[in-house]
Amino acid sequence: MTHFDRCDEASRRWVTEAIATVEADANRSADTHLLPFPLPREWGIDLYLKDESVHPTGSLKHRLARSLFLYGLCNGWIGPDTTIVEASSGSTAVSEAYFARMLGLPFIAVMPASTSPEKITQIEFQGGRCHLVDDPSKVVVEARWLAEDSGGRFMDQFTYAERATDWRGNNNIAESIYAQLALERHPVPAWIVVGAGTGGTSATIGRYARYRRLPTKLCVVDPENSAFYPAWQAGDWSVRTDRGSRIEGIGRPTVEASFLPSVVDRMVQVPDAASLAAMRAGSAVLGRRVGGSTGTNLWGAFGLIAQMRAAGRTGSVVTLICDPGDRYVDTYYSDDWVAAQGLDLAPHLATIDRFLTDGTWPAASAGPRTVSAGRPARPAPGSAPRSRPGRPPGRP
Repeated sequence: MTHFDRCDEASRRWVTEAIATVEADANRSADTHLLPFPLPREWGIDLYLKDESVHPTGSLKHRLARSLFLYGLCNGWIGPDTTIVEASSGSTAVSEAYFARMLGLPFIAVMPASTSPEKITQIEFQGGRCHLVDDPSKVVVEARWLAEDSGGRFMDQFTYAERATDWRGNNNIAESIYAQLALERHPVPAWIVVGAGTGGTSATIGRYARYRRLPTKLCVVDPENSAFYPAWQAGDWSVRTDRGSRIEGIGRPTVEASFLPSVVDRMVQVPDAASLAAMRAGSAVLGRRVGGSTGTNLWGAFGLIAQMRAAGRTGSVVTLICDPGDRYVDTYYSDDWVAAQGLDLAPHLATIDRFLTDGTWPAASAGPRTVSAGRPARPAPGSAPRSRPGRPPGRP
């Protein structure tokens, strides 16, 4: 771990000014919108989407990048000459490149070679440099090596996401959701649905609901090839898949340190074809393109709403628009790319069309691949994932 260890007055002044600069970005950025997703009112269930795509860097990761920079500056890890290095599938790197340029610092993004060209272009536009890795499971190792070689700072979003964010409030995403729901007919959501990349967002929301003594349950949706769902299912946090996720921004080949299983009430594994089908169907309803991880969120939310209807329950469900669809024109929105991946969206589109018509959901889509809290675990949820070579311990 490389620390900024210069304590002269000039460097201290630089850090003070850098913190003020990053905080000013937050001060001039309006809160993101909470958009209603149209469902028949007579269902008695409302679906809302927190639109994180309107941040200055276009994604949910803008919040995380700001928190990571403040955390690094206040910990003395970032100074006026520090090279910033991050392992990212794209969106976090776009946002960190933005803050690095704001502070006049060089930035290197270590990403899977499969990252969409649009994201690479955005990182380079922000002044960052992209280091592409053929094996997605090696991006963290490569990022660590690059930081060590350059004498820079590896930001390590996968470890520090849940530590850098103030989960008790301070206008974090959870506090914002509840404030924006205050005048709705169901102001306390029955469920909040999010994916997990670092696990930081689910940790913030789950902790905040408990801190405020709210009955909201947290559902984490997970794509194919990710370790989070099979680890949760087995209660074994050492599970690895050693494969990258096709749904950029969520899913990891190993259970990352920022993922807190103890605050998660349910997990749903979503097929990649279902994520892309929900992405396209949701875009048609909203009148704007959203990204693949938003499709994963919508698939999970639709299934929960159908279960609530079947049980005769009313309430609200909240999920996120993570980033805009214009980052995936040549991939998720390309029929040729989808076909080359061997994905068939048709049956999933039919499932969504049926849900939007009558609120029903096939049991096979919500049953076998859904796991709720309360099953036996080895070790118990909430304990640290086993340490991995070269990685910090799983919990503070």
